Amino acid sequence: MKILGVIPARYASSRFPGKPLAKILGKTMIGRVYEQASKSRLDALVVATDDVRIADEVMEFGGRYVMTDPNHRSGTDRCREALDLMDGRFDAVINIQGDEPFIDPKQINLLCELIGRDDTSLASLAKRIDNEDELFSPNTVKVVMANDGRALYFSRNPIPFLRQVDQKEWLEKGVFYKHIGIYAYKAEMLRLMTLLPPSSLEVSESLEQLRWLENGYSIRMGLTDVEGISIDVPDDLVRAEAFAKTLNDND
Repeated sequence: MKILGVIPARYASSRFPGKPLAKILGKTMIGRVYEQASKSRLDALVVATDDVRIADEVMEFGGRYVMTDPNHRSGTDRCREALDLMDGRFDAVINIQGDEPFIDPKQINLLCELIGRDDTSLASLAKRIDNEDELFSPNTVKVVMANDGRALYFSRNPIPFLRQVDQKEWLEKGVFYKHIGIYAYKAEMLRLMTLLPPSSLEVSESLEQLRWLENGYSIRMGLTDVEGISIDVPDDLVRAEAFAKTLNDND
């Protein structure tokens, strides 16, 4: 199976304009994501951007990019266009978040394994929640899964709800998982996903993956114990730089 990795990278962002070009210890975020993803087993890797400034930066560090429509609704739509623009035939696509500068190549490899299964057309990752801040934060997306690893539902609320258990005891009495926002699609499924209109559940929770579930498609979930660092607002760079320094100290 030939797998393409795509890193969607927009310049415009309501909470952090120019985020892909933000520097962490002198290296741009898009450069760090590309460097980490390059260590995985992907057959090809490309940045899908809508801005020449990001394209120039990718060229500067020797990466590959494609220019995509600035009006895409989501990273999924941008991945689909990147797939169509790339030379060669790819059987699957990994959508790699452009705001996780320290993404572990092992997570990408796990998705490559999952999407390589004959019974899997969509896949993503989850990690067990171990602190209350994440459990009750609406910014942390939770997922519940069937015994066979299929996602049943995603929510910004804690799921499952533990009836007749004090919320202070939920982590002790229950098992909760957060969604890691990296996706794998078989190529034909990616093209199909971009044709689906927004769904009611998606609009309610502001979670695109609910569109896929609501239309009857299965998402295979893999479990990871790797903790990533997402950059959502400029203040997150402080935490990212502190983490980068620990990596440098271990080199």
